[in-house]
Amino acid sequence: MKITLLCSNELHPVNTWLYKWVDQRKSQHEIALIRRKKDLPGGDVLFLISCGEIIKAQDRAAYKSTLVLHASDLPKGRGWNPHIWAIIAGADHITLSLLEAEDRVDSGRIWRKKNICIPKDALWDEINALLFDAEIELIDWAIESFSSVKPHDQDLAIEADYYRLRKPEDSQIDPDQSIAAQFNLIRVCDPQRFPAFFELHGHKYRIKLEKMDDATD
Repeated sequence: MKITLLCSNELHPVNTWLYKWVDQRKSQHEIALIRRKKDLPGGDVLFLISCGEIIKAQDRAAYKSTLVLHASDLPKGRGWNPHIWAIIAGADHITLSLLEAEDRVDSGRIWRKKNICIPKDALWDEINALLFDAEIELIDWAIESFSSVKPHDQDLAIEADYYRLRKPEDSQIDPDQSIAAQFNLIRVCDPQRFPAFFELHGHKYRIKLEKMDDATD
């Protein structure tokens, strides 16, 4: 198959998984990992993975299928950074949806869903690993099932809701609240891209959260 992976940000942590997947599958398929839609080569299937661009119908026409990996139980949780907002709100599991790209954001037919348990002690990198492993699993499934899959419409009886784009200021911690009360927010903060921070005494302080092994640390 001729496969394209479009991931807009070359610094996104999912790239470690994508590079490994491309290396493992390059002998079986013709694969392109690109950053901008202007570089789309066309082919059988286009996967949109943490894609920041709008892929319009004219772009999708170059492929038999254009598929989105979206970390919510659609139609709930359309929009940006859904699993982050869900975990901050206290979710102990997330759903990864594989769906067809459409002009209306996250509204396409569903190919498959996968539930992912999120332990209460899991930090940002552990959460990423669970999510990205599931994304690779769904990519492999889509390729293996490409000729036989039967997509289904999203459930119109469920009211869709939408998450806004996460911004750096959303990682601000309130120094007057307890760590326990804000733990879900702190633990999803990527220390490189979205570091947790608080302001006190006229200064801004960065928070880095990591687990300690009592036997060695």
